Amino acid sequence: MSTKKPIGWREWIGFPDLNIPRIKAKIDTGARTSALHAFRVKPFMRGDKQWVRFAIHPVQGDTDTIVESEAPVKDHRIVRDSGGHEEQRYVIETAISIGEDIIQAEVTLTDRDSMLFRVLLGRTALSANYVVHPGRSYVQSENQQGDQIQT
Repeated sequence: MSTKKPIGWREWIGFPDLNIPRIKAKIDTGARTSALHAFRVKPFMRGDKQWVRFAIHPVQGDTDTIVESEAPVKDHRIVRDSGGHEEQRYVIETAISIGEDIIQAEVTLTDRDSMLFRVLLGRTALSANYVVHPGRSYVQSENQQGDQIQT
């Protein structure tokens, strides 16, 4: 029997494939798929595969710090937000670091500039490995001294 690790309602996570060593995420069991803040989203072809290039403001409230990334497109999906609004989004699959773990997860790209968290980590990314403790924060990052985007 495997033991699930505890995770708080918010955590510091990373996207190593996207050059984001550390970003604050809200753990959202109400969201099926994870979402990453992205702007200047532009699709392009690399060989016979569709890719997407995008920019990220990894630090809330800081629009000067920008990380540019690109990834293969896994899918396009219509996603309904908590307010019932529908939006078509690019879906990528990427590595996510949580504490000492690295998991692979699908992530949708959307403009979260006005939101409190740049990342929502949805239940499908968490279900196999973690149990959420809604009264705790930064459980997986308590003893982590990871790199942080310098501003």
